[in-house]
Amino acid sequence: MRAGLDWPGLLRAGLQGLRLKPAEFWALSPVELLLMLGLEGGPAPMARARLDELARAFPDRSALAQGGE
Repeated sequence: MRAGLDWPGLLRAGLQGLRLKPAEFWALSPVELLLMLGLEGGPAPMARARLDELARAFPDRSALAQGGE
């Protein structure tokens, strides 16, 4: 069986925990609700070290450095 969202649990958390009105609850996207509940669970934002690694791997080159005009 495929796992889905626990709508009864989310509804309880939204109405009782966050004190949302039903219309406010149903107007939220699941992602917005999870963020409000502190359950975002998405990937962590890129850290500075990873940005530096990507900058070294793919350096910006100006047109002059490439022999352009």
